Amino acid sequence: MFLKVGIKILFVITEVFLGFYSLLVSESLLIKFIFFAVTAAIIAFGMLKTINKILPTDKAIMEIQADEKEL
Repeated sequence: MFLKVGIKILFVITEVFLGFYSLLVSESLLIKFIFFAVTAAIIAFGMLKTINKILPTDKAIMEIQADEKEL
């Protein structure tokens, strides 16, 4: 649980950093928005894949809890 919260906080910090970076890179508002949206999508998909690989699925957790109740 704490790992998921930590990853979400890291994601927010990354988004804020990319917002300031895009602000410095370009003067066009449309280019800033496109850059920010594409980068946010790439980071979000990467984070989801990493979280799904690291943490167990809910189904696995439910099976473990069911096994513990049977004992």
